[in-house]
Amino acid sequence: MHILLTVLAGYLLGSISFSYLIGKFTAGIDIREHGSGNAGATNTLRVLGKRAAAFVFLADGLKGALAVWIGYLITGSEAGMALSGLGAIAGHNWPVFFGFRGGKGVATTIGVIVSVAFLPALYSGILAILLLLITRIVSLASLTFLTLLPFSILLSDKPAAYVWMSIGMAVMSYWRHRSNIMRLLQGKENRIGKK
Repeated sequence: MHILLTVLAGYLLGSISFSYLIGKFTAGIDIREHGSGNAGATNTLRVLGKRAAAFVFLADGLKGALAVWIGYLITGSEAGMALSGLGAIAGHNWPVFFGFRGGKGVATTIGVIVSVAFLPALYSGILAILLLLITRIVSLASLTFLTLLPFSILLSDKPAAYVWMSIGMAVMSYWRHRSNIMRLLQGKENRIGKK
C-alpha cells in the first residue's frame, strides 16, 4: 500500500506542468500548440525565451527532487524513493491534469537523479553538456545523459533500486524522444540558436 501511495504521490506531483502554466499566465498560450508541441523547458526556450525556460527547468527539477523526498517520507526506503521519482517523471510526460500531453521529462529526471546519486549524475551530465556545447542538439545530449546514467550508477556502487530506476528513466526518455531519434538519424534535428 505504501509503495502504491508513493508512486501515486510522485505521479500527481509530476503532473503539474510548469511549462503549460507559465505559457498561460505570461503569454496566454498553450505551449503545446507552439514550437515543438512539448510542455518542457526546451520548447519554453524556443517559444517564450530564456527567463521562462530557466524557471520551467528549475521548477521541473525541483518537483523531481520533491517526489524523491515524499517517497522517503512515505516508505523510508530506497525503492520507495526510486518509484516516487519514476512516478514524477511519468506524471511530467503524461500529466493527468493536462490531458496526458506533457514534456519529455529531462529536467524532472535530473531533479530525481541528483537527489539520490549526485556524483554519477554529475559525471554523466558533464559528458552530456560537452556534447551539447559541441553539437547544440538538446535531444542528443539528453539521450546521451540517460544512456550513460545506468552505467555510471552501477560503477558507483549505488543501491540496485537506483540502477533499475535509471534504466526506467532511459526507457521513458527514449520513448518520448522517438521522433527526435528519427530526425537525428536523418540529420534533421533542431539545434539551439537555429531557426
